Amino acid sequence: MATCLGIYIEDNIIKYAKVSKDNDIIKIDSFGIKFFDKLNEAIKQVVEETYSYKIPISINLSNENYHYFYLFSLLNKKDMQNVINTEFESICYDNGLNKDAFETKYLLVDDLENKEKLKAIHVSANKADLAKKEQQLDSYKIVCEAPIGIAIGNLLEYKDNKNVMIINIEDKTTVTTIIDKKIVDVKIIEEGTKQILSNINAKENSYLKAYEICKNSTIYTQEGRDLQYEENEYLDDIMPTLYNIIGTVKKIVDQSLTSIDRVYITGTASVINNIDIYFQEYLTDIKCEILKPYFINNNKTKINVKDYIEVNSAIALAMQGLGDGIKAINFKKQSFMDKLPEWMTKEIGGSSKTTKRLSKLSFNFDTSLKGALSIGEKSLVRIAMGLILLILVYTGISLFLNKSMKEKTQEIIQATTQVNKQISLINEDINKIKEKTSKYVSMTERLTELENKTQDRNKRKNAIPTLLNQIMFSIPKEVQITSIENTSGDNIVIVAQSKTYEQLGYLKSKIKEDGILLNVISDSGQKQAQSDLIITTIEGKLPI
Repeated sequence: MATCLGIYIEDNIIKYAKVSKDNDIIKIDSFGIKFFDKLNEAIKQVVEETYSYKIPISINLSNENYHYFYLFSLLNKKDMQNVINTEFESICYDNGLNKDAFETKYLLVDDLENKEKLKAIHVSANKADLAKKEQQLDSYKIVCEAPIGIAIGNLLEYKDNKNVMIINIEDKTTVTTIIDKKIVDVKIIEEGTKQILSNINAKENSYLKAYEICKNSTIYTQEGRDLQYEENEYLDDIMPTLYNIIGTVKKIVDQSLTSIDRVYITGTASVINNIDIYFQEYLTDIKCEILKPYFINNNKTKINVKDYIEVNSAIALAMQGLGDGIKAINFKKQSFMDKLPEWMTKEIGGSSKTTKRLSKLSFNFDTSLKGALSIGEKSLVRIAMGLILLILVYTGISLFLNKSMKEKTQEIIQATTQVNKQISLINEDINKIKEKTSKYVSMTERLTELENKTQDRNKRKNAIPTLLNQIMFSIPKEVQITSIENTSGDNIVIVAQSKTYEQLGYLKSKIKEDGILLNVISDSGQKQAQSDLIITTIEGKLPI
């Protein structure tokens, strides 16, 4: 029976699950959650409590990033890898990052938009973060280090072709989309239970108590939502984060090229009562439910299923360590000891048969110098020499390959530096061209503006004499024009006087009907007491 301890590590919380697998039968031997201040001490406690001193351990990546590249399916494996490396290098260059500071893995899936292409789901993790975590766990047998956004898919059985989405709300939230039994997309939402627990911890000064408060909190349906805040004061710390998460999830669902049949909710936030109903109210056309490991109903145990669900992330990692899921995403570098068969490394230093054989070999080798070797002794010596020779050959090949890789890496770095230099020169030329283009556009705009002003001036130059000529022939004998003023642009103001309103009205009508001015308006006229003259103002625009 194979056994693996899955440990999901976040800033101040550890989830663990010890999972055993015997053919198709999967069993959870022990599980739990711990809040910690010192990671080393917390890991030690977990290992001691689960009696996992020598069994394999599978852990999660930290702060991984996902990128997506599209490749033609006819490319061979080497060319695909070169394209992916080039694309990732370009991203690092654009963001001022050193590509050599990252460990990367990728997996290929069909492109839903173009059947002639493949989609590469590219995962990168900082080498410094990996080294730090491996150093903290150096005394344990770490066999797998995987991104939870992909490993979480191990909890589904994939019996049908339904398109599903797994929302894993831990410190951060990962949204994993599975189409036709294949993971095709992983999105990371920065918001998660880290904000929720931190907000409650600020009030209670205890992350454990904050977690228990979440477990005892209930989200009511739409009808009872007005009462929930009165019953649970901590919902103010919970609901804003959940609202932001469901808003982002809804956008991801709407942008999906394929309809989603079901949404599964898991992670720390899944302990909040009715969270599935809350998601269902927003994703009305999709069935929403809490994610239960597919094998959980087969376990003959009285443990509450909800308790298992709390550690889903750890269970998924344990299953990854047992060989389930996608093996290409394991970021744990395999050492020479890791690659040796299990019978050669199991219980070294104990009382196993292998240890006894090695002890016997050593003893017989020492004593056999005094006499002839027996057939059994010769066989053991041959096996030992064969193993030594194999190690020497392996070491030689490894040194040669490492040297070749370093040389090739140096060549790539030099070529990349040269290409980046040329790109920099091209960018400088582009900037100069843009600068010249900007000046040319500016000069063109100024010339156009001057031309428009000249045309406008010429129009007005001819329009004023025409206006005066037309008014001269239209003015009644009893009307006098006292002033004609071009107040602004094509606006004309005429001041006229007469002893009768009729003559002034006639002048206004004539100006309007003959089209001498457009949009003609005038006041009612003011009669002067001393001279009996009526003065009126007529205003309009030149017809140009």
